[in-house]
Amino acid sequence: MTAIEAAAEAVRETGGELRAGGTDVMTRATRPQIDLLGVPGLRGVTWEPDGSARIGALTTIADLLADERLTAAYPALAATAAAVATPQIRNVATVGGNLLQRNRCWYLRHPAFTCHQTGDDGCPAREGAHRYSAVIDQGPCVAPHPSSLAAALLTYGATAEVHGRFPLGIADLYGDGGDPTRDHLLEPGEILRTVVMPAPTPGERAAYRRATGRETAEWPRAEAAARLTLDGDAVATAAVAVGAVARTPLLLPEVAEALVGKPATEETLAAAADLATARCTPLPGNAYKVPLLRATVLDTLTACTTQPPS
Repeated sequence: MTAIEAAAEAVRETGGELRAGGTDVMTRATRPQIDLLGVPGLRGVTWEPDGSARIGALTTIADLLADERLTAAYPALAATAAAVATPQIRNVATVGGNLLQRNRCWYLRHPAFTCHQTGDDGCPAREGAHRYSAVIDQGPCVAPHPSSLAAALLTYGATAEVHGRFPLGIADLYGDGGDPTRDHLLEPGEILRTVVMPAPTPGERAAYRRATGRETAEWPRAEAAARLTLDGDAVATAAVAVGAVARTPLLLPEVAEALVGKPATEETLAAAADLATARCTPLPGNAYKVPLLRATVLDTLTACTTQPPS
């Protein structure tokens, strides 16, 4: 039995939880912890002959940022990673851990409350304190997914290699958000091994922006990652994704479609950003996030068009 098979078996036998960097798991551990740090082959970046990159799930966010070839090839991912948490956390937090972490809903994490995620039938945030909750309603739970890296990876069409499964698209890790009991769709014992990045796009312009209550070490109220290429003054290709506003990280094809073939003018960007809020149905206490989402997407698109291509 290999080390990764042993870890998977231990999760299934004990009902335990996988631990990578441990930046979140260790603060809320109530089940046996199955440490992945000793499993070989899950850390580091390798390059394929076709120019694609393979990022091990145990690669830390700091290691990702220290890889000059990777950050040059995938600027949207690099910009997103640089905004995550603090230097101390980035030194231990892993790519896989960021993608598969639990949400930060205070009702889930408070012992006095129960909800869908604890086995009850209800979402106290809907009627209670929901200032930071989702504004794009995907199902019974309104806790937004906390992975910033996932939004960036969606714009690249990255895939996830999971032990015991065929490769999955990043979106397939989360589904449509309709299951209120889960932050991701991997089964107990299924282990994310690698994130595979397609070969980089020459001439790409990319940006990431987040709206927060303070400059650093804050969870975003809304965030966006975008990638564009231009053909002269017109947008040739586009991909836009958002986070912190829905139960899952979301790709916004409607925004991209509003950009492609159009001149990269302020009017075009503004019209595309308007579409970012088309799916929003906010709760009474978080309607402020709707214009914040539009402004964040517009700021991200503007940054794309004003930066030099990679």
